[in-house]
Amino acid sequence: MSSLDQLIADKKAALDKHTVETVQLHFHPELGAPYWLEKAKTLKFNPLKEVNSFDDLKKFPLFDDEDLRGGPVTRMLPMKWKDEPKYVFETGGTTGIPKSRCVVRDHWIDYEQFSHTIPDAAFPRGANWLMLGPSGPRRLRLAIEHLCQFRGGICFCVDLDPRWVVKVLKKGDVNHAKGYADHVIDQAMTILSAGHNIQCAFATPKLLEALALRLIDKGSSLEEAGIKGVFCGGTEMTSQWMRFAKEELLGENVYITPTYGNTLMGLACGKDVSPEENYKISYYAPQPRAAVEVVDFKDYNQVVPYGGTGRVKLYTLTEELFIPGFMERDEGEREKPYEKFPWDGISGTRPFHEFAKTTVVGVY
Repeated sequence: MSSLDQLIADKKAALDKHTVETVQLHFHPELGAPYWLEKAKTLKFNPLKEVNSFDDLKKFPLFDDEDLRGGPVTRMLPMKWKDEPKYVFETGGTTGIPKSRCVVRDHWIDYEQFSHTIPDAAFPRGANWLMLGPSGPRRLRLAIEHLCQFRGGICFCVDLDPRWVVKVLKKGDVNHAKGYADHVIDQAMTILSAGHNIQCAFATPKLLEALALRLIDKGSSLEEAGIKGVFCGGTEMTSQWMRFAKEELLGENVYITPTYGNTLMGLACGKDVSPEENYKISYYAPQPRAAVEVVDFKDYNQVVPYGGTGRVKLYTLTEELFIPGFMERDEGEREKPYEKFPWDGISGTRPFHEFAKTTVVGVY
């Protein structure tokens, strides 16, 4: 067995063990999650006795994220945490009741683990950060701030309501959306000009592009503004955009790392992007706390071959949230494990083709 094969086997065993521990907590009669204790009454098997590996999660029906709308917001959170301070993070919410998640410390853990995957040369410890992303009831805002603090810096944030952007775009009011984007970039320019020694940034692709072009118009650049590293995430992270960012927006001295994530799964890390691989963007879930499969479009329990195209299936396995199989609104290609992340990855993420025509991206 090669060293990589051994790593893969070890991580698979760790995922199996972690899966069992997660299920034991969420279905614990006293410490478990109210949602899952109620759901257990409708299942045709006993999770406490019949989930002995990660693959056993396929015994559960697919999770319906409509169950995340409304309250009580603590129903998905195990009673183990009932006396702890809690956060509420929302996703969506442009119309109707938003989907929400109650969190104690998951967002801290996810981003502390992510911190160990980024290079100190590009994201210097002690450096201050610009958060060029959503504010309000979004996990991302507090998570980026914690990442910055964990690395010894101070985070400076813009004020951005992505729901408003989506609303005006749905109305076809492109000029209004452009004006709002200009307002956000104005804030970022003010922060960068204020002498805060900002060397790192989070941005969505659209906002990073807008900021870089604004600086270029002013005869400057991200590098001249002091930025050494950019952590970028959003649905528009494509190979073509990454090539454009590397060659036109950032310059060779500004590092960029792509990420893929959401309120449910946390944060998937990106493999280093290179011209040799045509700027292909590959993501690897933060196992064992979350896992991703690329599954057949017609059989959501069948993983596609390496290189094959399928829909993204998400599993969340933390002490605060248990999701045993949720069909994401994305598709992509299955990627092989490698030394840094010895488990399956995904590349080419894009809106699921059946939804693509109705997806409004907004600032992401």
